[in-house]
Amino acid sequence: MGAQTRSQIRNPLEELSLTELRKRTSMKWRVHSGDVLPLWVAEMDVRLAPAVAEALHHAINEGDTGYPVGTAYAEAFSAFAASRWSWNGLEVSRTAIVPDVMMGVVEVLRLVTSPGDAVVVNSPVYAPFYAFVTHDGRQVVEAPLGHDLRISLDSLEEVFLRIRQQGRKAAYLLSNPHNPTGTVHTMAELAAVAELASKYDVRVVSDEIHAPLVLPGAQFIPYLSVPGSENAFAVMSASKAWNLAGLKAALAVAGSGAAADLARMPEEVSHGPSHLGLIAHTAALRHGQDWLDSLIQGLDSNRTLLRQLVTQHLPGAGYKEPEGTYLAWLDCRYLKSEPQDRPSGLAVVTDLAGPAKIFLDEAGVALSSGHVFGSGGAGHVRLNFATSRAILAEAIERMGRVHPLP
Repeated sequence: MGAQTRSQIRNPLEELSLTELRKRTSMKWRVHSGDVLPLWVAEMDVRLAPAVAEALHHAINEGDTGYPVGTAYAEAFSAFAASRWSWNGLEVSRTAIVPDVMMGVVEVLRLVTSPGDAVVVNSPVYAPFYAFVTHDGRQVVEAPLGHDLRISLDSLEEVFLRIRQQGRKAAYLLSNPHNPTGTVHTMAELAAVAELASKYDVRVVSDEIHAPLVLPGAQFIPYLSVPGSENAFAVMSASKAWNLAGLKAALAVAGSGAAADLARMPEEVSHGPSHLGLIAHTAALRHGQDWLDSLIQGLDSNRTLLRQLVTQHLPGAGYKEPEGTYLAWLDCRYLKSEPQDRPSGLAVVTDLAGPAKIFLDEAGVALSSGHVFGSGGAGHVRLNFATSRAILAEAIERMGRVHPLP
């Protein structure tokens, strides 16, 4: 397979026009119709990385569409982690393939918690954490982020202590990097988390799906590389970094002290990933790093552009630049209004979706509403900036035409 050099790879975010994107049939482009610009769900506006497309075409031409098996994905992720993060601790013997990250999180939580046990999260946080955890009979307990949108160790310890005083078991579901804020946790922060988890006998499960998407100026730290994390787990995937959501595959990884727990995962869980998904993810990790580097350059450029656009068109919005992911978290509480205050002919906001609904109805821009991310999310929106500069600029300019009422 011929590898492209980084200089030969165009910015992946600039390869597709809006007309071409509107031909897509995935969720991002089909939930909303008409002239809406969709900057909500975590899909990127890119073509497949050439190495991934080549691997999939080869498999289809060979009719290689059977059941998944083997450790190729884990081996590829281990090599990627070593070269990308200098982490040599992803041992293939302590991994299991799982259908996707959230199903992997559920299966890991089943190994270390029981129905009714607590699962601690740092709100505002990825909305499916609430849905998947509660659907599986566990109770979500929030330890809110600090005002700086970083983990509040005081809040975390207070919650851990309260749960233990109640005589209950707990796990801590960490978003690393954090979704929706784009915060990339530091080694010091994660080491403090590990110390608290050990002190209060809390098992940590780290969702690291955005790990390859750390932007210049920050460094990703795998949670399992942190001293004291031996009895923890991570769930990882190439899905977000290479836009492979429709090609299901993920990897559950156990720390050195949690291998026996992972070994109890039912064998049938490994039947859930797609064989084509494993092929695609393995090819991405093995042969798609130059493409990823070009993508990250494009995302970094968009991050700078977004800051400029927000300053110019949304001066009332609160915004802290993300350190990783392609998600921006905007405080739009300046738009808060009562339904009767909206001008005649414009959509009425009658629920917590507030700013997101206003931007959709009045500007034709679809964003994720902050209220679904838990406490601290109301009045905010999450914006996906993994698109072309032209689409991003048009979206923010439209949003800027929506003014708060006097």
